[in-house]
Amino acid sequence: MFERFAIFYTPTGALADFGAAWLGWDSATGRAVPHPDTGLDVATITATPRKYGLHGTLKAPFRLSVESDPANLQMAVADFAKRHAAVAIGHLQMAHHHGFIALRPASDPPALHALARAVVTELDQHRAPLTDADIARRRKAPLTARQDTQMLDWGYPYIFDDFRFHLTLSGPLPDAQGAQVVSTLQPMLAPVIATPWVIDAVTLMGQDADGMFHQIHRYALTG
Repeated sequence: MFERFAIFYTPTGALADFGAAWLGWDSATGRAVPHPDTGLDVATITATPRKYGLHGTLKAPFRLSVESDPANLQMAVADFAKRHAAVAIGHLQMAHHHGFIALRPASDPPALHALARAVVTELDQHRAPLTDADIARRRKAPLTARQDTQMLDWGYPYIFDDFRFHLTLSGPLPDAQGAQVVSTLQPMLAPVIATPWVIDAVTLMGQDADGMFHQIHRYALTG
């Protein structure tokens, strides 16, 4: 059913509802959602991140290795969640950084980096090696030598010391448009992210033939 898999953090509650409407895709139910009426061209602004739904990447999309299968992957993620604890990350802040708008933790807790590292390394046996086309596509971005090595070894360049947790809200935007979108979203998001945040689960995702990501199961971190 799914062509690729990924391990994301996916929020629940009011933030999940906001993200589904804003991006136009609810990954939990696998359906398109009408955009809010904000006076902005939301469909264009969110075109790039829409297929993923609102999420924070922990292990980037990958094809299954020949030694694994969907059932084994599900069991592995369930076991991972039983062995690892939830991580408090403090308050989320919205900003237009690195060309796109995202929610990011105000602080950078070491426990979050440890969790992300564990997801990447402990579940990597289920990932098929990158193809030559995958490598060429990744190298279109300006990678450092370390990022290139990480991409070859682990399937994704922005991990370990290059990992920055974020929930993406837009595609690339120029500064003026980004500032306008942030100004529009701020009053909508402020009450939703008013309290400190906890990464309380990891979600196994599947990408369908149309490129859209679906939540297969959200596993509570109970270790």
